[in-house]
Amino acid sequence: MRALVQRVSRAAVEVDGAEVASIGPGLLVLLGVTHTDGEAEAEWIASKIRGLRVFSDEDGRMNEPLGDRAVLCVSQFTLYGDARRGNRPSYVEAAPGPVAEPLYERVCELLGAVRGVFGAHMQVSLVNDGPVTLLLER
Repeated sequence: MRALVQRVSRAAVEVDGAEVASIGPGLLVLLGVTHTDGEAEAEWIASKIRGLRVFSDEDGRMNEPLGDRAVLCVSQFTLYGDARRGNRPSYVEAAPGPVAEPLYERVCELLGAVRGVFGAHMQVSLVNDGPVTLLLER
């Protein structure tokens, strides 16, 4: 499982020109699932995201975890794109929808996240806060 985690001051998802989800300050999580992922990986990555100390404390240091801030989680199979050969990425490492969707939903549930629309063509907008962007993988 891979997650690209971005600290944002706001983020939103649109599908077919209509906003389906948005948050203020918090984390935007782009989540990719591979064939071998299961419940353990979903629990691990959600716990890791929740515990990341990427928010400023009273002294301005990145030392605070997510806490009560919002999370917007978007399914992102392209995190498993492999472009090492040629110019057209291969996505064979990305899990198919029937495998990926329940794990995506589980991560969202564990994080209390608002969600994009699984499998939809989405337009994701964000305002990075920092910017702070991390790649997590298990």
